[in-house]
Amino acid sequence: MTAPLRIATRKSALALWQAEHVASLLRQAHPGLQVELVPLSTRGDEILDRSLATIGGKGLFLKELEIAMLEDRADIAVHSLKDVPAELEPGFVLSAILPRADAADAFISNDYAALTDLPNGARVGTSSLRRQAQLRALRPDLQLLDLRGNVNTRLAKLDEGHYDAIILACAGVERLGLGGRIRARLASPDWLPAPGQGAIAVESRATDARINAYVAALIDEETRIAVEAERAMNEKLGGSCAVAIGAWCVVAEHGLTLHGMVGNAASGELLRAQADSRGDTPVSLGHEVAAMLLAQGAETFLTPQR
Repeated sequence: MTAPLRIATRKSALALWQAEHVASLLRQAHPGLQVELVPLSTRGDEILDRSLATIGGKGLFLKELEIAMLEDRADIAVHSLKDVPAELEPGFVLSAILPRADAADAFISNDYAALTDLPNGARVGTSSLRRQAQLRALRPDLQLLDLRGNVNTRLAKLDEGHYDAIILACAGVERLGLGGRIRARLASPDWLPAPGQGAIAVESRATDARINAYVAALIDEETRIAVEAERAMNEKLGGSCAVAIGAWCVVAEHGLTLHGMVGNAASGELLRAQADSRGDTPVSLGHEVAAMLLAQGAETFLTPQR
């Protein structure tokens, strides 16, 4: 490849870290390959005074990057997989899923060591309906307040005293070298992450065989299988940022185990299901767990909650 391979990325510190990480791996896998970043601003980054559910969902973090690929200003885009909608726009594929980092959520507070230590009525910042539903289930007394912006912006709002604690993804905090801010991990199977949380995804044009051949060197098979099950469950349930859905798939020698959750962010009511698969059948396992949740009445939870 004579021309540089161009990576479209958001401009946040975390997005740039992830894009540069992918660039470094591509250079290692293909000595002599030139790789450059194409930083772009997205509507999801620009509109911070409203929840994602009210302005169009997580796809707002992808649209400008996909347009850049369509207009041949970029060859691939790098995303946090948890921000990638269950269904991609036509013509695009996830050409690589990298090894997963810590998929847990992070409890971050300057004054309290754990969720159980928060006083009655404490203010907790998160705009994720999935996190809100699980917080309400555990601590219905808490005040749950919206929190948008990149990792550093959210931490700054905590430090300014707007919240007693905030919930972020461990992976993003640790990738920025801020792991010391994490007071406790909220981890599976008791607390479920977003489908694909902790994994970095590479998106590309489905028909670009040359680019996809380069990217294929980055695929981590175990992570791919796990997140495929989680995303299949999410897709079957019609998942979006407007509903509270959690999923966690464990890949072991005997096969796969998928934990799924659908919740109500207003009431804290949670529905849970779990199933095992003896073989490498992530999509059918995801559909099975989705069916189990629907059989419990999950459909009433799946209309947009805000």
